[in-house]
Amino acid sequence: MDRHNMRNSIHCLFLIIFIVFLSLVGSSVSAENRRPKNVQVSLRAKWPGTSLLLEAGELLSKEWKDIFWEFIDAWLNMESDSEPLTAKHCFQNIVKYGHSVLVEPLASLFEFSLSLRTSSPRLVLYRQLAEDSLASFPLEDETNSEYVPGDSAGVISTSPKSNVGKCCWVDTGSSLFFEVSDLLSWIRMPSDLAVDSFGMPELFDFDHVHFDSMDASPVVILYGALGTGCFRDFHVHLADAAKRGRVKYVVRPVLPYGCEEITSPCGAVGTNDSLHLGGYGVELALKNMEYKAMDDSMIKKGITLEDPHTEDLSQEVRGFIFSKILQRKPEMTAEVMAFRDYLLSSTISDTLDVWELKDLGHQTAQRIVHASDPLQSMQEINQNFPTVVSSLSRMKLNDSIKDEIIANQRMIPPGKSLMALNGALINIEDIDLFLLVDMVHQELSLADQYSKLKLPHSTIRQLLSTLPPSEANSVRVDFRSTHVHYLNNLEEDVMYRRWRSNLNDLLMPVYPGQLRYIRKNLFHAVYVLDPASICGLESIDTMISMYESNFPIRFGAILYSSKLIKKIEENGGEIPLLSVGEDNFHIEDDISSLIIRFFGYIEENHGTQAAFEFLSKVNRLRSASEEPLEETLEVSNVEGAFVETLLSRVKSPPQDILLKLEKGTEFKEMADASSLFVYNLGLSKLKCCLLMNGLVFEPTEDAVINAMNDELPRIQEQVYYGHINSRTDVLEKFLSESGYHRYNLQIIGDGNIKKRFVSLSASVLGSESVLNDINYLHSPGTVDDLKPVTHLLSINVSSKEGMKLLREGIRYLVGGSKRARVGVLFNTEYDAGSPTSIFVKAFEFSAASFSHKRKMLDFMDKLCSIFEREYMFKLDIESASSFVRDVCELAGSFSLPVEEYKAALSDFPVDLKKHFDKVSHFLYRQLGLDYGGNAILTNGRVMVPVEGSSFLSHDLVLLESVEFEQRIKHIMKIVEEVDWQDVDPDVLTSKFISDIIMFVSSSMAVRERNSDTARFEVLNSKYSAVTLNNENSSIHIDAVIDPLSPSGQKLSPLLRVLWKWIQPSMRIVLNPLSSLVDLPLKNYYRYVLPTMDDFSSVDYSVYGPKAFFSNMPLSKTLTMNLDVPEPWLVEPVVAVHDLDNILLENLGDTRTLQAVYELEALVLTGHCSEKGHDPPRGLQLILGTRSMPHLVDTLVMANLGYWQMKVSPGVWYLQLAPGRSSDLYAMKENEKEGQELTFSKRITINDLRGKVVHMEVVKKKGKEHEQLLPSDEVLEEKNKENLNTWNSNLLKWASDLIGGNEHSKKRKGALQENRAGGRHGITINIFSIASGHLYERFLKIMILSVLKNTPRPVKFWFIKNYLSPQFKDVIPHMAREYGFEYELITYKWPTWLHKQKEKQRIIWAYKILFLDVIFPLSLEKVIFVDADQIVRADMGELYDMDIKGRPLAYTPFCDNNKEMDGYRFWRQGFWKEHLRGRPYHISALYVVDLVKFRQTAAGDNLRVFYETLSKDPNSLSNLDQDLPNYAQHMVPIFSLPQEWLWCESWCGNATKSRAKTIDLCNNPMTKEPKLQGAKRIVSEWPDLDTEARRVTAKILGDDADTHEAITFSEKASGVSDTPEDMESKSEL
Repeated sequence: MDRHNMRNSIHCLFLIIFIVFLSLVGSSVSAENRRPKNVQVSLRAKWPGTSLLLEAGELLSKEWKDIFWEFIDAWLNMESDSEPLTAKHCFQNIVKYGHSVLVEPLASLFEFSLSLRTSSPRLVLYRQLAEDSLASFPLEDETNSEYVPGDSAGVISTSPKSNVGKCCWVDTGSSLFFEVSDLLSWIRMPSDLAVDSFGMPELFDFDHVHFDSMDASPVVILYGALGTGCFRDFHVHLADAAKRGRVKYVVRPVLPYGCEEITSPCGAVGTNDSLHLGGYGVELALKNMEYKAMDDSMIKKGITLEDPHTEDLSQEVRGFIFSKILQRKPEMTAEVMAFRDYLLSSTISDTLDVWELKDLGHQTAQRIVHASDPLQSMQEINQNFPTVVSSLSRMKLNDSIKDEIIANQRMIPPGKSLMALNGALINIEDIDLFLLVDMVHQELSLADQYSKLKLPHSTIRQLLSTLPPSEANSVRVDFRSTHVHYLNNLEEDVMYRRWRSNLNDLLMPVYPGQLRYIRKNLFHAVYVLDPASICGLESIDTMISMYESNFPIRFGAILYSSKLIKKIEENGGEIPLLSVGEDNFHIEDDISSLIIRFFGYIEENHGTQAAFEFLSKVNRLRSASEEPLEETLEVSNVEGAFVETLLSRVKSPPQDILLKLEKGTEFKEMADASSLFVYNLGLSKLKCCLLMNGLVFEPTEDAVINAMNDELPRIQEQVYYGHINSRTDVLEKFLSESGYHRYNLQIIGDGNIKKRFVSLSASVLGSESVLNDINYLHSPGTVDDLKPVTHLLSINVSSKEGMKLLREGIRYLVGGSKRARVGVLFNTEYDAGSPTSIFVKAFEFSAASFSHKRKMLDFMDKLCSIFEREYMFKLDIESASSFVRDVCELAGSFSLPVEEYKAALSDFPVDLKKHFDKVSHFLYRQLGLDYGGNAILTNGRVMVPVEGSSFLSHDLVLLESVEFEQRIKHIMKIVEEVDWQDVDPDVLTSKFISDIIMFVSSSMAVRERNSDTARFEVLNSKYSAVTLNNENSSIHIDAVIDPLSPSGQKLSPLLRVLWKWIQPSMRIVLNPLSSLVDLPLKNYYRYVLPTMDDFSSVDYSVYGPKAFFSNMPLSKTLTMNLDVPEPWLVEPVVAVHDLDNILLENLGDTRTLQAVYELEALVLTGHCSEKGHDPPRGLQLILGTRSMPHLVDTLVMANLGYWQMKVSPGVWYLQLAPGRSSDLYAMKENEKEGQELTFSKRITINDLRGKVVHMEVVKKKGKEHEQLLPSDEVLEEKNKENLNTWNSNLLKWASDLIGGNEHSKKRKGALQENRAGGRHGITINIFSIASGHLYERFLKIMILSVLKNTPRPVKFWFIKNYLSPQFKDVIPHMAREYGFEYELITYKWPTWLHKQKEKQRIIWAYKILFLDVIFPLSLEKVIFVDADQIVRADMGELYDMDIKGRPLAYTPFCDNNKEMDGYRFWRQGFWKEHLRGRPYHISALYVVDLVKFRQTAAGDNLRVFYETLSKDPNSLSNLDQDLPNYAQHMVPIFSLPQEWLWCESWCGNATKSRAKTIDLCNNPMTKEPKLQGAKRIVSEWPDLDTEARRVTAKILGDDADTHEAITFSEKASGVSDTPEDMESKSEL
């Protein structure tokens, strides 16, 4: 058939279909109502809009700090040009500047981030600081005559109000200046007057400090906005003052309220509109309507505002592309569009036959791979799946795709999704757009830095995709020496002769906890201890006890004297020499050394067993003394133990030997050497410790067992591979492979001490870098060698600690290091001509000119010695001259040119001060060191020596080894192999390569990334993968995706947006489930991303991004869910329709249903730990600002020590709550070694990613044995006393924190009304949860039924997550009218707890999982009442009931309705066996004794049970009911009398008259809709419903006749036009 005839046939077919369609349409009365409907969703921030221009400055400052100031100057110059006319023009102008200073793709990422509004939270933080600035100053005539503090106090999240008509001010810490003239007068004052006693304002890491500022100058902070005239005026003068060294100039960008009018138009863009956010997903799920939970009274018509969104006619609909049809037949537009609408309304599939489902996953993969734009195809399929599934299932499948997918699934589970960015795995569960953008930005920024370092592109890709070696192999201490005294030897001692020696026994299975008795020294437990300390002597007893119990361990000890080590430290690391006359004093003063000498004597003469017996006797005699807990040990105890030990072993009196040893110096050298050995190992800082094959542990028996269990798998692996056999010395092998001769916890790090890194590559790329000026010192003979490790020492030569560190650095090089060099940065105040300046000049001159000379290090050490001994604290000119002479004399003695030294030391040019200032600027601004502080910087790792302890050359050796092995070695290998293209061969020196390694290793250490990876290359990708190549990109993404999964729905738009903006190379292997039995997706999904259309082309408006669902099914009930980043708490604020039950055919003439959500708060989460103990369950925490420390509170769970609070962007302070928590505990600084305690922890929230805080607490001295949660009796006594001391607003949370005190005012008003209404007595607290308009209707009826039957005050607690905007509008008015209190509460689902996917199951979980943390800590008891329950009794009776000390009280299911026996699952099978006679309770009504619940950790136990059971999809089918019934044996339940809960389904009508509450239980037999059942079962229900709807209508201003509506809804169910029939249409 030719092409012409084919075209005619198609036209004929189209006309036939079209005529059939028109006949259908002609017979339809409501064709217009069948037109497709749309849904539009947006999400706005709770805080007011922020300036796009200021956001751009914050974004640019992330690239490097100085670019912020360049942007300000450039924009001030651009403002004089013609002013842009629209928001889009402004956006384009800002982006144009970004493209001028950033390279691609960083410039594109900047543009995308700006449209995403990622920096808005930073500006909200500045607003908070601006509020604090204004509120902290009283009215002062001379500085601020018009300022009224009340104008700004308390408004944290709205724009600050400044001095009337003023939009900028300067804060100096003691004054505020609103006028430039006042500021200039202050600047001209003498500097000693400018910095007054009030102190300077606090600065933060995120602050913008002007690059010309001197760190010692007084701080001035300018609050103002780029674009205002006052900002320009202040900025010009302050920048000039900074250059002259008068001020340290800081800008905090703030546009105060009311200043939008006077700023430049672009400066105001974004401030007059709500901030609409992107970066989240919206789901419209097809809802199961088995029980028809739809409210017939809420069907509204023609209310929602129309959306201007136009429909996309280019999309294919059932094979037709209507844009092309309309081009050909424009005269038939109306008919063609009607035909399109008909097709759209009939395309939705939610069921397919099993044979159609079988290959659906493979067919989807084929459609995606063969598409011209695979990423777009994947997104269109999984985001509109119910619409496209029919066409997918009819597609012919290519076997090669199916075969490849099945082959890949031998290596990866079907349906599994994975994603890696440059080789590092990303957690798909946690990924969101903001996190992904930050990760990509980090990689692109590094690539940009490396390209500026002249590294080739191939090397950059290799570096970015290289993962550092795992730190799993812990650092071992190499303690091999003669100072180890072994108690036993498993290979030689007679007592172990019967044990087997076959190492293969290690590989045999044994019972858990069973030890393996093998005659081989596999485990060496060596205790390092001071034998005069309690800890040391108790460790000896532990060791001997385990030895006598035949543990298969070789035990040993290394002994030292703490007092001698202290003297060694004071003597510069050497044993002090003592004269003979001091010996007796020395013996009395140092008992430890005496014990070691006695031990040595006994060991030499009577064996090791006797020596350890002596130590054990010392402890026994100490314990028997009058004060056994005293730290001091009496000499008499030692002498007694010595005599007792020798008594049976020697013939002569032991006292003679004792006197001889005490008076002589026998064994003294051995004792001193042993202490010196421990000092050099660095283990004396731990007091006493255990070395298990060199690994460091606590010296307890439990620690020994744990250490064995940790070590055993390593030994088993080595045995399995043949690396350890019967001849291998295990200790020798382990320590020679990974042993260090030094232990320093600060260097090695553990989980609690966070290593700190800074990037040096960013520093060297700025203007003249300090790092380019450094002259390095080297070990003799290695000047020209490559040095992968660089130690930079920051030295304050005015301090003894600084000089000590400098000399240790020199000694470290003298000791010889082939792979390290040392550079010195003098962190000292410049004073021309002083001895200090002369020393610095002499040191730097020597390093620059003579570092190659062999004796140079000795010369420098002598130079340090002379300066430290004679000139360190002298400031006069005579001393300076004398010092110059001494330096020249010293130079002469080392054959150095004296005249050159004289010339160098007599000349102090002006640029020397500049050099000092540059060094100071680098150390404070870029490295964040303290002023005048000493530090070590090793390839970017910052080490600040702990106060009171010295940092020795041994520590530098350890630091070099650890950093080289863990971070530098693999980078060095890559850099060494580089084929340098654009570099001058003369520049390619060992110094150049060493610098590159330093820069790269430092920046690689700063980046945050997962160390896990996957071998994506093993998967086949010829037929079933999408490969997008871009050789020029430094980003490579590997992904394995199931396109028909929730993670596929989320990942496809994320991958597509990355491809659009940065074009990374991608390899996406499709991994769908191979054999489906049900539809994998039953929802529509949209991921919300910003576009240029968000910015107006006609005015300065910013609309913000929205989710738009076009042509949604009319007759299917949909439920809306938001898929937001983990830290976001969102709630709907504008929604006329029921978002839980969306039935679009009820919209009437309205084409688009609209919903607006609000980001109510960000969640601050954390984990609290206590070293050596379980998490401190029940610890109370508070969070607030400096001025208001208690805004939010919570308690710590036992589960992982988890806690959470709600916050807005700002600077917050976390503290332990007053009372028992702060009496018992103190917070510990996690980042520092030792026991530094802190009063509060500062937390900065300045982005949309929230924050996870790890905090450690320690018990206060003397409180170590007290319990945080007291016993029952103490609790009851104290409860009444403390009730008023604890703030009752645990989860008043962000309603106050972000948006003022609106809720509290409403509650207060309701409370006053309440008392006036005549309700008296103890308040009854009732808790409930509802979702959807129908259940909110039930909830109002429940409230009325409670109030009509309960005379006492009532307070209702509602979980706000799922409440509609209408209900939240109605409830405050209802509370006032009926005289009750209410509070809206919420809790974000913790990330570590197994998540539910269905909305209904999430709601069930909220009923039971978070009862201990969701209510204020002051609340003692609460009753849960289901929303669909009607109360007929006084709830006070239930509230006061004695529940016999149980945390929970439920009503058992009644059993008198015999028709339902077949549905009573708890009487058979698993439940019958599990309950063992206990009743199965119904969860519609229950009482929670919160005091008992928290005290018994019931919440923690329930969460543990839930976590265990919920991963099985067949468990917890009725989650809120099954969980407490399952856990009854751990969380006991009190059974309430049966009359407290009656429901027709289970109880029957015989007991209905006695019912105190009636619940509208679902009936699994009849599946009767709730509304129908309510009217039939409960006689008072229609009247209560009428009253509730009358109140609602009055509040909302609805004029509908409620009586008429009720009558309508009560029509017989058989009538065809009832709402019940309307609901039945929406059933799946």
